[in-house]
Amino acid sequence: MSSPGAMEDMSREKSEQSKDALCSPMPEEPPANFIHVRLEEYEPAGFSTKELILKKAREVCTCNHQTIITFFCQLFPVLDWLPRYNVKTQLLGDVISGLLVGIVAIPQSISYSLLANQDPIYGIYTNFFCNIIYVVMATSRHNFVGSFGVLCLMIGQSVTRHLQLAGYSDDSAGSSLVGNSTSSSNGTSGCDRSCYAITVALSLSFLVGLYQILLGVLQLGFVAVYLSEPLLSGFVTGSSLTIITSQMKYLLGLKIPRHEGVGSFILTWVDLFRYIQNTNICDLVTSLVALAIIVPVKEINDRYKEKMKAPFPIELLVVIVATVISYYFNFEERYKSDVCGDIPTGFRKPTLPDINLFSSLAVDAVPIAVIGFAMTVSLAEIFGKKHGYAVRANQEMIAIGMCNLIPSFFYCFASSAALTKTLLKESTGTQTQVSGLVTSLVLLLVLLWIAPLFYSLQTSILGVVTIVNLRGGLRKFSDTPRMWQLSKLDTVVWWTTMLCSTLITTEIGLLVGVCFALLCVIFRTQRPRATLLGKVSSTEIYEDQSTYRQLSSIANIKIFRFESSLYYANKDYFKTVLYQKTGVNPVLLAAKHQKVEAQANADTGNRKSFFSTRFVCLKQAKKRSGKPPEDACPPSVDTHTLILDCGAMQFIDTVGLSVLKETRHDYKEIGVQVLLANCNPSLRHRLREGGWAGEAESGGQLAFHSIHDAVRFAEWWYHVRQEESKDKDALQDAEDLNGSSL
Repeated sequence: MSSPGAMEDMSREKSEQSKDALCSPMPEEPPANFIHVRLEEYEPAGFSTKELILKKAREVCTCNHQTIITFFCQLFPVLDWLPRYNVKTQLLGDVISGLLVGIVAIPQSISYSLLANQDPIYGIYTNFFCNIIYVVMATSRHNFVGSFGVLCLMIGQSVTRHLQLAGYSDDSAGSSLVGNSTSSSNGTSGCDRSCYAITVALSLSFLVGLYQILLGVLQLGFVAVYLSEPLLSGFVTGSSLTIITSQMKYLLGLKIPRHEGVGSFILTWVDLFRYIQNTNICDLVTSLVALAIIVPVKEINDRYKEKMKAPFPIELLVVIVATVISYYFNFEERYKSDVCGDIPTGFRKPTLPDINLFSSLAVDAVPIAVIGFAMTVSLAEIFGKKHGYAVRANQEMIAIGMCNLIPSFFYCFASSAALTKTLLKESTGTQTQVSGLVTSLVLLLVLLWIAPLFYSLQTSILGVVTIVNLRGGLRKFSDTPRMWQLSKLDTVVWWTTMLCSTLITTEIGLLVGVCFALLCVIFRTQRPRATLLGKVSSTEIYEDQSTYRQLSSIANIKIFRFESSLYYANKDYFKTVLYQKTGVNPVLLAAKHQKVEAQANADTGNRKSFFSTRFVCLKQAKKRSGKPPEDACPPSVDTHTLILDCGAMQFIDTVGLSVLKETRHDYKEIGVQVLLANCNPSLRHRLREGGWAGEAESGGQLAFHSIHDAVRFAEWWYHVRQEESKDKDALQDAEDLNGSSL
């Protein structure tokens, strides 16, 4: 290990030939207690875009046995984990979890079809096919992919808009379920309202899947980071309010049009109160009874989920009982209640999406694709961390894209990971995605034999099932006070997204939320926190003086911390808060100095260098007989060094670099040197390339690796300047004395 003396010699030697202008020049004779730390950087590795492209191309185009196996194992993760599947330890948990999730998925599949403006059978198709595809392609072991309330709402809005454009009327809530109404005015001969609705939905699902696959293939999973947790939470809550509003007409048995677009939330409630006298008493009573039964049992399931091996399937039980009662008491004929009607069994022949609809659906598919993969990836990562396995975000996007693309040929609408069923799946002991196959088998039984038995199921019961499953979104309101304490900006983002999603539209609400959240980030960097630092006694630690007590200021040294990167948006704020915190505006002081200096020169004709005048005024030393008048001394500052703590600056742009250079120049004009501390390597490189220390000047061009090093250098530098000033004064006094004796 080198001795301090050797390090001094090495430092002095290198200062004469250093290529790094940030660390030069050093004073000629540094004191024994000061050693300037200089780190030698590695030579930057050569970067060639051509070589990088060729390297990637060789990796992709290399074809051998191992490469092919690796490619298919990455594209189809089931090939990796299925051969290692342990039947003894994993099968039982997967079977139990799959059965329970399948039981819960039956009523939710039917109710969410109503929300998506589709026949009940298509919701069951969606959950059946998506589960099978996700098993093959997913890296998550716990996600359940199927119909999701928020997506179904967005799908339903798009379908309704296209039905209206095609000339189909929305005269009854049940028309979209029974599917026996026809229209010849829409130009779609041979396709009734139900047929056209699913055509729009499956074409939309095709585009959604295509977008998601492209995002995954192009490795654009980072797009999801722009959907922050408060934004997603506010969007889900706002969408939940919109869903509840859309389902109220089913609970009341009212036949009112389905409003879409801006203000649909308010218009729907206006219609509900306008036609409240037409409420179907049978539907209202059935809805209230179902709510009174389902809600308490769901709360019990949530409260005692740790003690219960499996939640009680109250939704399925209520659906079965309600269907039996409606059938035997003939609610449809006697009380004019809306029911599901005929639900066919089996599968339909595959079909192709309608390419003529792509142009009008292309925009609608974007927010659905973004929300779908954001929910899927976030849930996959949450449970992956919890259970200790890796999740590949881009593969998850490809998987969910395939779950939307392929099922679109089999009369399915867009899907994503569903929060409630994923939580149920994880809590009931699922081990792998084999549980998804079990869930698909349960739905297959419904498709082949059980579905027609739901003919008499009232739509009001489906509305209740949908509303009850939105309790999680509504509970977010109770979290806002705590969120306000933690972050006021995040709370504002939550409320803004929630209100826009509710009062305007879900798509616009999502867009407004993303833009507003980004503006909040910009605002945080545009007006960041800025403080003066003080020293903790007997340590080398420097902290915020306005936050911590018992911090001591360094005499004649100001240490300023700017807690953000410096770029074009906050350059003015940087200078303003710097002048405010330090109490020194160098521009004004320089102007006053020039005025005083001009007056002194006119009075005495004696020109003096700025630095000698500056130090005479600062130290209040004995002045010679030929000094200017007292009132001609330039304004004095009690600071000789300003240290900028750059530890929070991740980057600076060209404007930020110009501001730093201007700051150094302005403070130099009033005799204050500017030092930088805690600069990261990229920042030091930018300073060096930008000419921060262009020509060999005083120590003001130095950038230090720590605040303490900068403070020690500043104290030593000031001491050297004082000694030089004293020597000059003594020499001048001797010359004056010799002149007077002659």
